[in-house]
Order: sequence, then structure tokens, then C-alpha cells
Amino acid sequence: MHLLVAGIGTEVGKTVASAVLVEALQADYWKPIQSGYPPDSDTATVRSLISNSRSRFHPETYLLREPLSPHAAAAAEGVSINPARLIPPTTGNSLVAELAGGLMVPLTDTYLNIDFIVRLGWPVVLVTRNYLGSINHTLLSVEALRHRNIPIVGLIINGPRVAATESILLSYTGLPCLVRINDEPSLTPEVILGYAKQVRMP
Repeated sequence: MHLLVAGIGTEVGKTVASAVLVEALQADYWKPIQSGYPPDSDTATVRSLISNSRSRFHPETYLLREPLSPHAAAAAEGVSINPARLIPPTTGNSLVAELAGGLMVPLTDTYLNIDFIVRLGWPVVLVTRNYLGSINHTLLSVEALRHRNIPIVGLIINGPRVAATESILLSYTGLPCLVRINDEPSLTPEVILGYAKQVRMP
């Protein structure tokens, strides 16, 4: 099983959600594009949270210094992102790939994350977080994926529980919630393993 982890925006918890999925599936992990490096390294974060011995962590295709949208971070250091270079690593294992930002984030001036998703043809796990406006952002993201006939496995919901928000997301989209992830005081491999055991794939 190969999955793409996409978020409804920035700072919604894609990396923690990716770690939970990697642990649940004992999958490999790949972050095609990392910006803000150093100090940001989602690969290092996920690696530090995984306790199984099967998962492998594949190198990023692009490591960009500025904590900006990939197209802007690349331009800041005179790099041109070539979508043809975004080739998934070869593995006999399941693979979880984490996107940089939301669906419509530009990788180049003419190529968006969602274009990359279409090219790969992998199903998407959409990560959402409860905040004012998250209903709109989540439903727009689902609409964009469905408009391009991209299969959606389900939602991962991060943060404090807001019943009115979650009920409309699940009823309107018809998507399952694969797991709920609370705001934890600290993240450890044991915490991630606990959530991994709760994951329910359809």
C-alpha cells in the first residue's frame, strides 16, 4: 500500500499523522520536498518516533533552506524544482509519502502538489485540525481531490475534539475518520504506537 499524506493547510499535524501511519503499516517514509532545512526535518522527526524495525526512511529529493512554499524556497537559493525528479523510492514495503503543505501549494510556477498527486495516482489520507475555518478548508480540499478523481482513504483529525465540526466533516464527505490524534504534552515512540494501534483502515 502506497499513501500520500496531505493537509488542509500548514501546521495541521501532517508529520505526526504520517508517523502514526508509518507505525501502523510498518511502512517506509518519504518526504519528497523539505523546506526550512535545517532545522526542520520531517524525516528525522518521523524516524525518531518509530519503534518498529521494518520501516525505512528514504532521502528527500529536494532539501531547501528557507521555510517557505517549495517554489519560493527553491527560487531563494537559485534551485529549479523539476517535477520529473520526484520519483518515489524503490521499496518492497508499503510507503507513506508526506507532501509539503496543502494541496494547492506550488512546487513550481505551474505545478502544484495536487498535480504531483495526480501523476503518482496514489490514494490520499487528508489531515485536518479543528480551528475556526477548518470546515471550509477541509471540504474545499475534499472537493479538489474528488474533482480530479483522486481516491481519498479517509481523514485523520488532529487537536481538541469539536463534535459539531467533526460531525459535519464526516457526514458531508462520507469519509471515515482513520484515527483521532490529541494534542499530546510530549511525543514519544510509545505515544505514536498507541495511536497506531487505533488506526482503522477501510
